[in-house]
Amino acid sequence: MPLDRVAELRRRQAAALAGGGPQRQARQHAEGKLSARERVNLLLDPDTFEELDQLVRHRCRDFGMDAQVIDGDGFVTGYGLIHGRLAYVFAQDFTVFGGSLSATNAQKICKIMDLALQNGAPVIGLNDSGGARIQEGVLSLGGYADIFLRNTVASGVIPQISAVMGPCAGGAVYSPALTDFVFMVDHTSHMFVTGPDVIKTVTHEDVSKEDLGGAQTHNSRSGVAHFLAPSDQECLAHIRELLRYLPQNNAEDPPQLPSTDPIDRAAPELDSLVPAASNQPYDIKDAIRLTVDDSEFLEIHEHFAANIVIGFARLDGRSVGIVANQPAVLAGCLDINSSIKAARFVRFCDAFNIPIITFEDVPGFLPGTEQEWGGIIKHGAKLLYAYAEATVPKITVITRKAYGGAYCVMGSKHLRTDLNFAWPSAEIAVMGAEGAVNILSRRDDPAGRQAKIDDYNERFATPFVAAENGFIDAVIEPRETRGKLIRGLRMLENKKVSTPRKKHGNIPL
Repeated sequence: MPLDRVAELRRRQAAALAGGGPQRQARQHAEGKLSARERVNLLLDPDTFEELDQLVRHRCRDFGMDAQVIDGDGFVTGYGLIHGRLAYVFAQDFTVFGGSLSATNAQKICKIMDLALQNGAPVIGLNDSGGARIQEGVLSLGGYADIFLRNTVASGVIPQISAVMGPCAGGAVYSPALTDFVFMVDHTSHMFVTGPDVIKTVTHEDVSKEDLGGAQTHNSRSGVAHFLAPSDQECLAHIRELLRYLPQNNAEDPPQLPSTDPIDRAAPELDSLVPAASNQPYDIKDAIRLTVDDSEFLEIHEHFAANIVIGFARLDGRSVGIVANQPAVLAGCLDINSSIKAARFVRFCDAFNIPIITFEDVPGFLPGTEQEWGGIIKHGAKLLYAYAEATVPKITVITRKAYGGAYCVMGSKHLRTDLNFAWPSAEIAVMGAEGAVNILSRRDDPAGRQAKIDDYNERFATPFVAAENGFIDAVIEPRETRGKLIRGLRMLENKKVSTPRKKHGNIPL
């Protein structure tokens, strides 16, 4: 082998590893950000990263770009292992042309995504980019569109995860938005279609970059992001934790881990969790943690639409998706944001063979002109559609209220839910007793109103009428919930459902 070529190889490899150089790397660290390669190495199991296209160079010759050529062109792409399982990754290096996308490094990303799809493994994008490379014009924009297409084709086939670890603007935001889960880092991550300067020019609104598209904003107000991390290191650790619950692809089951938590472990604390007064709040997360393996619950979208809780846990060592109304926020009502939040999660679980466990305590849909004019009918129908469409094992536990149309939506028996349990505290009715009496007895003597409310509660706002009609499979003591869920999941392990052949349904978007 010619020695000069070995030397040239090593020189080019060193140039690629150096990225934008030590000064720019130091500036990255000063801003509290890791370099692209540091992020990749922290994300993957030690010494498992295999880099591809390390020597790729851009082909732009305009605006003096022919004199600015760096091997790798600012993107690190390749594959490795996470918890011993194959994963593909790309990371944008902000120290090289601000991490901007060129036609050539778009091709690098597309190659990784194609390999991930062909080999049935997750793909993770670590985004830190100023957006399209202006010097390349439409070639860069075309590169974004090529990525968007692959995001769409891979959706529901392999898990796609995005970490926004720096700026993400313009067309660059749509690839993360198409992926399954978006992570952001507090104070260093930003996402927006148009930045503060453009907004000020066009609409005369004065808004900071942080308020417009910071991690807090997208985790709590827009719902674009699912996870909020205080640092790059914790963000990458959270991605690794999430992947422990997910299968490699839609043809596999999620990983099963050994569990020492007894199947029939009773939780007597659940017996007194629901207050005697039906208008008193409680934290549904207590019910979740007291039921699942080792009380471990990975919550998703924690800061957005907190009136519904979603996330992953394990029962009998197997991954399950949890959907739960939260009585401690808006009394657990369904509204626009909570319906959208839960619907997308239900559909993800269904796509990736993850059973869905629902804890239901819902008094109905949130009333008001803002909700009606905002399209609560359409958005609430998304959750209804998602539950009805899902063919994975589905089990619902009604802890207290299950009123009106919201009863139907939240994994009712009528939506092909396999097992429906209710605690003795369950109230399954068209509406609450007071509202019902106001309608049914509006012309009657007000003196007997309380007696009628008590009678309605006794006769209708119980789990027993639904159980008598087979809409509830069993009324169970709360402390028995864990064992009932695990035995139900074991029974449903080989569930198969036939659905009409079609290209796809038309979910009310």
